[in-house]
Amino acid sequence: MSLKIIPTKLKDVKIVETDVFGDNRGFFTETWTRDKFEAAGITTDFNQDNQSLSAEPGVLRGMHYQMAPYAQTKLVRVVTGVVEDVLVDIRKGSPTYGQWEGYILSEFNHRQLFVPKGFAHGFITLTPNVNFCYKVAGVYAPDADRGIAFDDPDIGIQWPMPTTHLIMSEKDTKHPQLKDAENNFVYGEI
Repeated sequence: MSLKIIPTKLKDVKIVETDVFGDNRGFFTETWTRDKFEAAGITTDFNQDNQSLSAEPGVLRGMHYQMAPYAQTKLVRVVTGVVEDVLVDIRKGSPTYGQWEGYILSEFNHRQLFVPKGFAHGFITLTPNVNFCYKVAGVYAPDADRGIAFDDPDIGIQWPMPTTHLIMSEKDTKHPQLKDAENNFVYGEI
């Protein structure tokens, strides 16, 4: 198996493509092989796997992060369905601070997204029954759990559907704008 690492406009964020072998039965791909990822420059020590199910299109989860020293690096992918995965660089001093980018992840393109510490992360489901899986380096720390507003006008995320009928948790509707959010990330220090 080989890995293709595709840089993005956001500093340190990478799209990962693995070989997919298909035939009349379906397909096979290795989603994580430590030595192959390390050879490609991704040396993160992941310690947990998570999965969420979003039953309907229009579910928006985000924009989440955890304060340092509990910041988490993630490797995210979609097993069923399609999402637009969105990241915002919140590392003060970063050349891409305050910028966002969206990436289509789906059961069809088999892409994964490497999300380093210091990024607010979220996604919106574009199909029903989305199974979203991700490897995490770090542990969940409720006291360090933070977020920024999905509709922060200073960031200007262009979601792929109207945001008037989104399905969101109450918590995710109350995150502050980036300029008002508690954030201790400094580029080069995490």
